[in-house]
Amino acid sequence: MNEVRIDKWMWATRIFKTRTIATEACKKNRVMINNVNVKPSRMIKLGDVIQVRKPPVTFSFKVVGLTEHRMGAKLVSEYLENITPPEEYEILEMNKISGFVNRAKGLGRPTKKDRRELEQFADDGFDFDFDFDSEEE
Repeated sequence: MNEVRIDKWMWATRIFKTRTIATEACKKNRVMINNVNVKPSRMIKLGDVIQVRKPPVTFSFKVVGLTEHRMGAKLVSEYLENITPPEEYEILEMNKISGFVNRAKGLGRPTKKDRRELEQFADDGFDFDFDFDSEEE
């Protein structure tokens, strides 16, 4: 096996949960090989560098092995090398932290989880001491 379809390989190495999702990502120009957008039928070979854009982060993987069969998570490291720059992970972490602050308009009321995260953020980050009972004139 010298070449494998990109959508099969991304599914087999657990980059995407289903092959359909991997195919759609290729069609939406979210997958690049060596900085070139690819179709799902594109064949990959050893040494190719694959960039997968999962907003807001672009992950980079180097093809170390070829397979068409889905495997357990422990075996994935034999088929790909994660070469994503640390800056991308910092973007992901910042997005997780500020996720509830930048709530998009039209998403409805905050959930209980959103409320808890907001309260935790307020309790951890700020120490306000308001005394409304005392009257100072």
